Amino acid sequence: MRLLHTMLRVGNLQRSIDFYTQVLGMQLLRTSENTEYKYSLAFLGYGKNPEHAELELTYNWGVESYELGTAYGHIALGVPDAAAACAKIKAAGGNVTREAGPVKGGSTVIAFVTDPDGYKIELIQRAEHEEGKGLR
Repeated sequence: MRLLHTMLRVGNLQRSIDFYTQVLGMQLLRTSENTEYKYSLAFLGYGKNPEHAELELTYNWGVESYELGTAYGHIALGVPDAAAACAKIKAAGGNVTREAGPVKGGSTVIAFVTDPDGYKIELIQRAEHEEGKGLR
C-alpha cells in the first residue's frame, strides 16, 4: 500500500489553487468537474502519482466554507530551511502562524502556515530534502 492523495474541501477552488501553486510552489496536475453532482476537483503536488502523493482540492458548488472540527491536524511539508520558507510564504501573501523554531520538547525546526480555508500546514526542516522540489 501507499499514500495516493489527501483531500481537502475548499470554499473557493481558484483561491486555493493559487495558494498551493503560488505560495507553496506546488504544480496543478489536473482538474475535473462533475456537473451531475455539482463539484469540481483539482489535484496538486510536487510531482505526480505514483512517485509522489498528491493533494486533492474538492469544491462543492455553492459551499463557501466548512467547519474544520477538532480532529483535523495538519499537512506536513519537508523544506530545506524553515525560516527561508516562511519568508518566501510571507512575501507571496501567505499566513505564517508559527515562525520557524524548535518543536516543543525537541530540536527539529518547524513552522506553521494556514491556507485560505484555515487548514494548517507544517513546515519541517529536513536536511535530506531534495533541492529543486517544493519550497526553496
